[in-house]
Amino acid sequence: MNITLKEASKRFQYEWIFKNLNLELNQGDSLAITGGNGSGKSTLLKCISGAIPFTSGHITFQQEHKNLPSGDWYQHLAIAAPYLELPEEFSLKEVIDFHFNFKRPLDQIQSKELIEILYLDQHIHKAVSQFSSGMKQRLKLGIALFSDVPLILLDEPTSNLDKKGIAWYTDMIQKFQKDRILIICSNEPREYEFCKQKLVLEDFK
Repeated sequence: MNITLKEASKRFQYEWIFKNLNLELNQGDSLAITGGNGSGKSTLLKCISGAIPFTSGHITFQQEHKNLPSGDWYQHLAIAAPYLELPEEFSLKEVIDFHFNFKRPLDQIQSKELIEILYLDQHIHKAVSQFSSGMKQRLKLGIALFSDVPLILLDEPTSNLDKKGIAWYTDMIQKFQKDRILIICSNEPREYEFCKQKLVLEDFK
């Protein structure tokens, strides 16, 4: 997988969120997108995912040196973010099984094994609506990291996690990045200190 941004810019009405951003990411790269609150980190992540368009410039996804149509990008990425909702009427197992109807599980992991890795095995049949915010966050991160895709997008990955959850997140990244492209939006160094590249969004205003 290769991702290239050329002169990528995003504007909402009369305000430029970022301008003239050039970036290239290849298999195994890790990028931290940093910036103050409201600087546009999540907006850039959504643009990279294809959820919203750039105002100008362009982005290309290449797989085996062939451009991927924008309508197919979602098949090659997984995302965990505070603004993405889980189906709260589902049980834990139902959420995982539902997700993996659309994405291949990494290393053919089974839902029971994943639930143990998330240390949620006491809650397998509990509705997600009854989960704490930290439990929901571990679930979001787990189904993203254990999707067999070449691009992982994480926005504020340790939000709502306690000390044990933060240590778990760091361990999961080290074990399961697996030569994929990893992009993390964050203001917390603990969430991205292992990233090989760093982009400060205020530099592109």
